[in-house]
Amino acid sequence: MTDASGCGGPAPVILVVCTGNVCRSPLIERLLQPTLDDAFGADAVEVRSAGTGALVGAPMDERAAQILSDLGGDADGFVARHLEPRMVAEGSLVLTATREHRAAAVRLHPPAMRHTFTILELAALLGAVDTASLTLDPTGRIAGLAQLAREGRGRLAGQGLESIDIVDPFRRPDDVYELMREQIAPAIDIIRAALTPGTEHAGGRPG
Repeated sequence: MTDASGCGGPAPVILVVCTGNVCRSPLIERLLQPTLDDAFGADAVEVRSAGTGALVGAPMDERAAQILSDLGGDADGFVARHLEPRMVAEGSLVLTATREHRAAAVRLHPPAMRHTFTILELAALLGAVDTASLTLDPTGRIAGLAQLAREGRGRLAGQGLESIDIVDPFRRPDDVYELMREQIAPAIDIIRAALTPGTEHAGGRPG
């Protein structure tokens, strides 16, 4: 993929990581991609997902796909794939479901530590910063957001680390899927607003 800005360089990649790559990470992938396409144009930013223990070749989990549909997304054509070092190395921003996934991604490519966050961690950090001054260019904007979040990490210290992990609903009761939705939906709203120009979030942590 080439940069839609015409600069000739590669377009930025946002990588989303969970375990099986059938519930949490594809849900986030398919929620983020249309927003970025609308803001920057098709192919300007690519959102990918993968799993540390992926059910390779499987479609999106049926109940997670229904949640995605309820939130306005589309699971058609999704196929799970296993996380590889190359994927992490190519990511301009790496978002993970849990701290464990964050650590696994960084082990595969240690330099990614600077721009790897759990989804809830990033949403909490971005909810407390002003993104209005960031560039409208998607490559620079993603890099700027990662820097702002990295600089603010100390604010989460001692605030209950369990709050930055998204529950794994796979093969669990419906109420666990609903909890996943309740965790992801407001966090993605904050991240989408911060990523796209003109829709900066006013502040506040996700519920």
